[in-house]
Amino acid sequence: IWVIGLDGTSKSTIYDINLTDATAIVMGSEGKGIRRLIKETCDQIVTIPMSESIESLNVSVATGIALFEIKRQREINKHCSNQ
Repeated sequence: IWVIGLDGTSKSTIYDINLTDATAIVMGSEGKGIRRLIKETCDQIVTIPMSESIESLNVSVATGIALFEIKRQREINKHCSNQ
């Protein structure tokens, strides 16, 4: 299982990584984010790119976006594998 942490300070985006394998998503608390020691145990830290006018996302919204991206990538991968 790949452990992916979501953090607003990362240079990598959730759209740049492969989410088709077994994946655990780590979400931080609203305001403080992911604790340092937890970040260090993640395989990768990524961000959800946003408009400059939006400072941060509510954790439930960020979770929904992350789960949708996992589903999207897996459907594309499944479709490509069946051809």
